[in-house]
Amino acid sequence: MIESKEQLQAAVEKITALRQEIAKVIVGQEAVVEQLVWSLLAGGHALLEGIPGLGKTMLVRTVADTVSLSFSRIQFTPDLMPSDITGTTLIDFGAQGSASQRFQPGPIFGNLVLADEINRATPKTQSALLEAMQEGTVTAGGTSHALPKPFFVLATQNPIEQEGTYPLPEAQLDRFLLKIGVTYPTREELKQIVLRTTSISSPSAHSVMTGEDLSALQQAAKGLLVAEDVLDLAVQAVMMTHPSEDDAPDDVKRYARFGAGPRALQALISIGKVRALCSGRMHVSWQDLRAAALPVLRHRIVLTYEAQALGVTSDRLAESILQSIEAKR
Repeated sequence: MIESKEQLQAAVEKITALRQEIAKVIVGQEAVVEQLVWSLLAGGHALLEGIPGLGKTMLVRTVADTVSLSFSRIQFTPDLMPSDITGTTLIDFGAQGSASQRFQPGPIFGNLVLADEINRATPKTQSALLEAMQEGTVTAGGTSHALPKPFFVLATQNPIEQEGTYPLPEAQLDRFLLKIGVTYPTREELKQIVLRTTSISSPSAHSVMTGEDLSALQQAAKGLLVAEDVLDLAVQAVMMTHPSEDDAPDDVKRYARFGAGPRALQALISIGKVRALCSGRMHVSWQDLRAAALPVLRHRIVLTYEAQALGVTSDRLAESILQSIEAKR
């Protein structure tokens, strides 16, 4: 809990130091870095989507370097099996022929797990992450094994239109707190990337935060205040993603098959609190919710076939909802 301006300022300085350390390696992509930091401070998982070569994997590695947490990387491929992720039960034979079982943990057992190109694995393998992401446990051979805490899955995926990809099921998408779009760098950023990566020495990030620091910031964010009217706006935003709602925008009624559920509201409030903390405020505002809305809602609005055929995106529907709310305020 933050009880003084000094504690609030100290929290802001730690978060600023984290951003600055990441910026030593990652050129541009300020919005992507900001949203990834939100996800960490809110204690949730994040999905980064963009074409290959935009630095998604490097960004996650850099975040792992700046926070003193154990790091594990899983490269998803079509032939990857669930046990390759979670681990497996092995049989050990003793000197006199006695046999005993032991569990060999898989790469999912880490504080920060990079699930690289997650949508290149088959749905069966993708589903191996469901229990881990929601419950923080892995079940193998009928026995449940607890994952280390804190536990984050930072996944990368290529656009689903690309060859050799499998769309993530809605149940798994919903477990990601945020879906972050990674876009092309600008001309100036491209120059900086080349200068940094083709010189004799490349910049590297160093740890500026411990796991205890991260946990303290997470608790500080949870302790911030949410006024009743701000909470009502968050509820309204989530409800308006449902095409059956009377006050939903026309775009939503026409192009959305299903809307967001309770996890979306939890995510909106959690990210709103984190953004308020990053801004040095003790309360959540509508602007915090607005900034969080697109990465929170874009993967939770299921589009109709007509919308997909016409190129209508979930971002467009979410933006329609936000504009409708602001017009009524």
